[in-house]
Amino acid sequence: MENTPAHNLSKRPEEPGWFDVDGNRLRLVRAADERLTALVNMLERADESLKLFFYMFEDDVIGRKIRALLVSACERGVAVEMMIDSFGSNGAPRAFFDPLVKAGGKFRVFSPRFSTSYFVRNHQKMIIADDCCALIGGFNIADEYFAVHEPSGKPDENDESWEDLGLEIKGPEVANLASYYRLLSNWVYRNNGNMRSLRRMVRRWEAGSGRFQWLLGGPSNRLSRWARAIKNDLEKGSRLDLVTAYFSPGQGLLRRIGGLSKRGGKSRIILPGKTDNGATMGASRLLYGYLLKRRAHLFEFQPRRLHTKLVVVDDAVYIGSANFDLRSLFINVEMMLRIDDAGFADHARSVIDILHEQSETITPELHKSRRTLLNRLRWTISYFLVNTLDYRVTRRFNFGFLK
Repeated sequence: MENTPAHNLSKRPEEPGWFDVDGNRLRLVRAADERLTALVNMLERADESLKLFFYMFEDDVIGRKIRALLVSACERGVAVEMMIDSFGSNGAPRAFFDPLVKAGGKFRVFSPRFSTSYFVRNHQKMIIADDCCALIGGFNIADEYFAVHEPSGKPDENDESWEDLGLEIKGPEVANLASYYRLLSNWVYRNNGNMRSLRRMVRRWEAGSGRFQWLLGGPSNRLSRWARAIKNDLEKGSRLDLVTAYFSPGQGLLRRIGGLSKRGGKSRIILPGKTDNGATMGASRLLYGYLLKRRAHLFEFQPRRLHTKLVVVDDAVYIGSANFDLRSLFINVEMMLRIDDAGFADHARSVIDILHEQSETITPELHKSRRTLLNRLRWTISYFLVNTLDYRVTRRFNFGFLK
């Protein structure tokens, strides 16, 4: 599918899977091959510019493929800029990105040295083409996010991939995301590592007030717009559908989820049943008892490791890079797009329905059987660790939860 300028979007014929919201066209891309196709098409068909940010960018089959596409884009005259997080992408040597720089691309690393901002990670994932088309979501640039593994580059037969989700968006709203990218780029080039200026950027960012809101989260001494928006929706909402890889919110948001269910609303929460980060699973299970008592419906996804970040509260859909934990809500730099549209919310729930069908129901009896004294100790320690340390660190603390 071509990247069409925003002013021509309304002239295109209807296509399966696409939704029109306020002159913007939206498409959820769940399957790994569909996400890869959307990503490759965007890189191959960009005419003027490409802007990318990724928490993780690995030196593997997918990483080398995307790097080659970026080099090709530079060679045909596209202005390419990419930023990565220093901690999330520490598996790829910096020399890995030299071909992109030699081809004329701009490349920078978020907070590359120890500083006041070093423990604040930039967890965002985004691709922006020609400032009118974007792909956002939870997936990184690494083989396991696209069901590909070394050395063959073929789909992983053991299905050790991540279940993930992306949103393709074409239209005038992409210009707002591009404006944010320029702010972030200016910070990385001029103030990289300066916590005060990073806080100021997060605080001053205007998310928008219409049906689209680009909600930025990050280090701040006050509630971020992303955290404030979900808090307000939960206080007023009557239906919650939430899918997240890491679930360990603070007491305030936990009470609001419980309150929604307790006052007669419906809460469906789908969390991982498989993981490579056992500490995050333990932290989530610590909270199950509280939610079950308040009639929330809990499920654990079984086929593969869950990495999706999708929240629907009544007619509001949240999708982006943030998990539902304290680090994502208050520490890491995150971007969540809030879309207020009943039709799109129904569509997002249909995606969650697919995950629900492949999940195990967490009953009070099942939770009680797991809730041994040793497990409660593990869960409590896990909750502290995952809300303090970066995800790539907590992967080392599995506490016997891996399946």
